[in-house]
Amino acid sequence: MSLFDKISTDLMASMKARDAARTRTLQGMKAALLILNTQEGRQTPPTDDEYMKALQKLAKQRKDSIDIFAAQNRNDLVQKESEELAVLEEYIPKQMGEEEITVILKRIVAETGAKSPADTGKVMPVAMKEMGGKADGKIISAILKTILQ
Repeated sequence: MSLFDKISTDLMASMKARDAARTRTLQGMKAALLILNTQEGRQTPPTDDEYMKALQKLAKQRKDSIDIFAAQNRNDLVQKESEELAVLEEYIPKQMGEEEITVILKRIVAETGAKSPADTGKVMPVAMKEMGGKADGKIISAILKTILQ
């Protein structure tokens, strides 16, 4: 069963269970995936990896919204976004921890021969290719800066 089919099935189940928060989130997820399906110039249906990237983008938007709403003391909206993020995280792979990222980055730095922060451009493409869907680019970049200093 593809990721799109799983989301569609779970959406129907949440509608039957009358779980409003879960239904709202799943509808948003399905809409984002349908937009991906109907992009102009698309010849083949999206792969599960492309679907996963779209869902990760939605999760990142929720995290950013939570930070903004918390700064503005809007606890009602923080709660809503947190509920949606919890549903989204059920469908995306678990993110790597800082220790795992550090180990991989040290190996990549050794392989590429990077020695200073100026070599970040050599390391980041390799790191993103290897850890792309499993770690946030901002975290990878921050850890890389500390390694190269």
